[in-house]
Amino acid sequence: MAASASLRDVVAQWGRIGYTGFGGPPAHIALLRDLCVERKRWLTGQEFEDALATCNLLPGPASTQLAIFCAWRVAGPVGAVVGGLAFILPGLAAILALAVVFLGGTPDDWVRGAGAGAGAAVAAVAVRAGLGLAPESWRRSPAHWRWLTYAALGGVAAASVGAWLVLVLLGCGLVEVVWQSAGRGRRVGAYVWPLAAGTVGATGGVFALMWVAFKVGALAYGGGFVIIPLMQADAVDQYHWMTNTEFLNAVALGQVTPGPVTQTVAVVGYAAYGIAGGLLAALVAFAPSFAFVLLGARRFNELRRNVHVRAFLEGAGPAAIGAIIGVAIPLALALDELWQYAVLAGAALALLVLRRGVVATLLAAGAIGAVAGLAGAPLP
Repeated sequence: MAASASLRDVVAQWGRIGYTGFGGPPAHIALLRDLCVERKRWLTGQEFEDALATCNLLPGPASTQLAIFCAWRVAGPVGAVVGGLAFILPGLAAILALAVVFLGGTPDDWVRGAGAGAGAAVAAVAVRAGLGLAPESWRRSPAHWRWLTYAALGGVAAASVGAWLVLVLLGCGLVEVVWQSAGRGRRVGAYVWPLAAGTVGATGGVFALMWVAFKVGALAYGGGFVIIPLMQADAVDQYHWMTNTEFLNAVALGQVTPGPVTQTVAVVGYAAYGIAGGLLAALVAFAPSFAFVLLGARRFNELRRNVHVRAFLEGAGPAAIGAIIGVAIPLALALDELWQYAVLAGAALALLVLRRGVVATLLAAGAIGAVAGLAGAPLP
């Protein structure tokens, strides 16, 4: 059994990670490991790695689930709730505050320029994120030709029918389960549990926002960026809560603020129904992560060893990676001004060739955009 921690420790330490965790899941995982394994010795290295592996099998934001699970191990169910909130709330507060600045009222030209500049770099960030996930997934794949097929399907879906991407991810996962089960001579049975989440969306209003947020939090496999095509098709094309430019701003804000990338959905909620909408979207999106840990943490080891669950991820995972890369196409096509494409090219060079950090690149792109706005450049 892991060593115990007080709720005061959980609030302080998980809150510290929540407001210093710039850089997305890799930074969150490193900070959690340093805290729980290296400094406090609440968990062994093997326990932490096993928890990380299991969280990667679950849909939704893996680093958030890992933070909740680690808090559960050291402080029980109450600690899981307290730790998860301490991890999420700093970034959520920051992104909602920035949403008010960038989406509320009529911002100054330099603010609009900063958003347009940072938004222009988002397509390159998506490609970087997908390429970063690919090697490990490729290594684990039982058949590389199937990996390429799933990745291609995910990429095409993200670039063309983003609203239906969930079905493609689930379909690829199910095909791999059937394929591997047939190879072992076993029945699939009821193990393909992700399909139980359903695929029928709400028709409009607040329920539509809740459905979008639920897809983001409970049906997205493969990391934070796979939520982008899920949100873009609904927020921009179907419900018209925001423009393409505002959506690009939202994605950029999700990258430059600390905490989980999933909190980007709060900006979509703000665009739809103000602060209340942002809070509601965040609540719905993060609720599944808490539920997965609180209801299933005691079976995490069993889940990690389940061949059907692992097979599902071996199908859905490559599709998600393809989707992350494929979403760069509609993101790039959403740009309106010529100078934004120049910023995108510079961001691609910085991220993919020079290997600069995502946060630094987005901040630089935003600074270039702010200068462009002050100089009178056309703004989207």
